[in-house]
Amino acid sequence: MSGMKELTLTANEQKRLQVLNQVMAREVAVGDAADVLGLSERHTWRLLAGYRKEGAVAVAHGNRGKPAANAIPDSLRDQVLRLAITRYEGLNQTHFTEMLAEREGLVLARSTVRNILRAAGIASPRRRRPPRHRSRRERMPQEGMLLQLDGSHHRWLQHRGPPLVLLLAIDDATGTAPYALFREREDTIGYLNLLKTIVECHGIPAAVYTDRHAAFIHRDSKTEAARVSVALKELGVRQILAMSPEAKGRVERANGTFQDRLVSELRLAGARTLEQANEVLWEFLPRFNARFGVPAAVPQCGYRSVELGVDIESVFSFKQHRIVARDNTVSYRGRSLQLLPVPGRTSFAGSFVEVQERLDGTLVIHSRGEAVPSQDAPPRAAALRKRKDAPLSGWWKDEQAKAAHRERVLAGMQHAWKEGKRIGRPPVIERPGFPERFLAASKAMESGSLSRRQAAILLGIGYATLKRLIDARQQQEALTESLNQRP
Repeated sequence: MSGMKELTLTANEQKRLQVLNQVMAREVAVGDAADVLGLSERHTWRLLAGYRKEGAVAVAHGNRGKPAANAIPDSLRDQVLRLAITRYEGLNQTHFTEMLAEREGLVLARSTVRNILRAAGIASPRRRRPPRHRSRRERMPQEGMLLQLDGSHHRWLQHRGPPLVLLLAIDDATGTAPYALFREREDTIGYLNLLKTIVECHGIPAAVYTDRHAAFIHRDSKTEAARVSVALKELGVRQILAMSPEAKGRVERANGTFQDRLVSELRLAGARTLEQANEVLWEFLPRFNARFGVPAAVPQCGYRSVELGVDIESVFSFKQHRIVARDNTVSYRGRSLQLLPVPGRTSFAGSFVEVQERLDGTLVIHSRGEAVPSQDAPPRAAALRKRKDAPLSGWWKDEQAKAAHRERVLAGMQHAWKEGKRIGRPPVIERPGFPERFLAASKAMESGSLSRRQAAILLGIGYATLKRLIDARQQQEALTESLNQRP
């Protein structure tokens, strides 16, 4: 035990030594010590025997102080260092490792070579690449070559009105806003209105840069969420989807400027509604462009003019396909449209047509690329029967009539409570004449002349109610039969 002063134990070995001392002092049983140390009881007995014989040295690992079995010999280490500073000077560590294996016959791991060189203070001649930083992207040379679109959710009206979303387009070349508008939500209709106004006032841009909002991701041409992508494709506009907000930094920074200045403009104007906010916005846009716009590198405009024959109203509309019924009608969102005959074609029954819902709400039907005249179809009998209830719905909207009706209902309920009468519709079995009719229907079902579903229709009740009544009747008959069989 003379070597204990020179021995340095690890934290785990110190824990073992403490537990073994408790075992020798008879404070802890060997089995409990094995559980604490995470060892088997047999191995704990071996540690205890070695500790009694050799002291704390028995607790330390047996290979401590011994050279590793896979240690690099000093002669090989010196040879690697000599080659690194002479013949292979200037090679990076990976290349140097490969040269040692190919030309010198020294097969070593790259990590081993690196550790040898690092211990000798020889650094790799090739430094690691510095962290990539974001560089300021050059603007597009022409106005109209790229528009960045985004929606800004903010309390634009503060506490004076409803929450609104600003749909904004920023030209990448000039930093100006060709158009913007407020909407109650960031939706497809808003972006279609934004792009439609830009195309009508300025022209068709070459490309647009957007985020991955549902309005811009093209999933299916039949869904409304893909209409922006479909409209851009029809106009030949390239759509670029940003992978991060920083990618479209110009419109993001413009959103911050609008949130800083436009909120104050709206407050000074006393805007409280969506319409008032849009009026203030459209007056603010020219001043924003004059203050923050920059001249493009190339003065020529990059917007394309709309080609002849291109219907902008049709491009920026919601489109769905329908099959024309035999009476030359199509249904769309609860409306029935009657297709009118055209020269050379008197019937469209069974053909596929495209129903276009324009941004102003009008419906236009196209067949083979041409518009077909249509009008609202005459209502069916079912729709006419529903109109009988129109006076009732109008009466119910009258506040005085509603109050009088409420008072009558309350008075009737209070009278029923005082008389001890049941409130509401009586149960099925308490209706006048129902027990007799149910008994007759039961006999008919037992004889097989009437099915359960037919009996339910005949009795004017639901199938589940009839089944419940039959089960209750069978249980009652079984109970009566068991009582009669008792002595």
